[in-house]
Order: sequence, then structure tokens, then C-alpha cells
Amino acid sequence: MRRTARLLTGTALAAAAVGLTTAAPVYAGQAVADGGLTVYPSSVVPGDRAVVTTAACGEGGSAAGDAGAVGAGAFPLAPGEGAGEGEATGHFEVPPSAQPGTYEIVATCGGDDRRVTGDLVVTLTSAAEQVYPRGSVKTGVGGALGPDPVQTAAGVAALAVAAAGGTWLLHRRARGDGI
Repeated sequence: MRRTARLLTGTALAAAAVGLTTAAPVYAGQAVADGGLTVYPSSVVPGDRAVVTTAACGEGGSAAGDAGAVGAGAFPLAPGEGAGEGEATGHFEVPPSAQPGTYEIVATCGGDDRRVTGDLVVTLTSAAEQVYPRGSVKTGVGGALGPDPVQTAAGVAALAVAAAGGTWLLHRRARGDGI
């Protein structure tokens, strides 16, 4: 029974490894071929404007964008100023009622119905407004390297006395002297 289980597990792992090695190059080839969808900025707060760019639709191609996942609806992507060569660009405004999370933005090319996607992250504060904590946390007396070495030494001495007393009591009990 155990040998059969090992054989089946080994076969399953080998099949999974072969599947992963063949799937990765195919996915990478698709990503290079269609160009994907770029959302800038990738992280916004509700009420901000997001710009979407793709080269998947080819030279002079246009696309229909869909930001319905975040509640912004449809928007057009077209070649023009501000876009790189062979890129289509569009924009939409993230609704003020949008909840924080990651949303998928979709663009469908007009000529061949190719579909590309990109992610938009909605946060409550922009990256420029985020405040990161600095300094130490004021939690009381302090740690082993606290501000008062006398208090630290007193704490270490109390722990040493308690450990010695506990050891002495356990030793007396083990010898049968009674407590």
C-alpha cells in the first residue's frame, strides 16, 4: 500500500513539473506578443484619474476599455498624442465611492477582438500621503537595554532569586525533605 502511494505521488509530481515547465514559456510568449495593458498610476485613491496604455492593438489600433470592476464604466483607447508608437491610450476617473482593493481593467482591441488586462489598486491614501512610524514604542519600563540600568538590574536580580528559590524547592521535594 505504501509503495503504491509513493509511486502515485511521484508520478503526480513529475507530471506537475512537466506541466509547469511547458506552460511557462507559452505564457511568457503570449505576454510578449500582445503587449499587455499598463495602468498608470497603478495605485490610486478614489476620485483620481487613471491612464491606460496598450500596444496590443497594433499600429493605429483603437480599443474599448472597461473599468466596470471599479465602477468607472467604459472608456475609449485611441492612438494619439502622449502615446508611444503603436500604442493606444485612454483614461477614466475612479469613482469617489470606490472601495479599497485590486481591480481588473480590461481593453478589447477594435480590429481583432484581442482582450488584454491590467490591475488597478485602490487605496485610501496615496503613496505620497502615507506616514510611516519612526522611533521606539513607549510601552513602559523598557526592555533589556531600557533607559534605566538600575531598574534593569533589579529585574534581572528578581528573576535570578526566583529561579534559585524554585530550584531549591524542587530539589528538597525530590530528596523527600518535605516543604
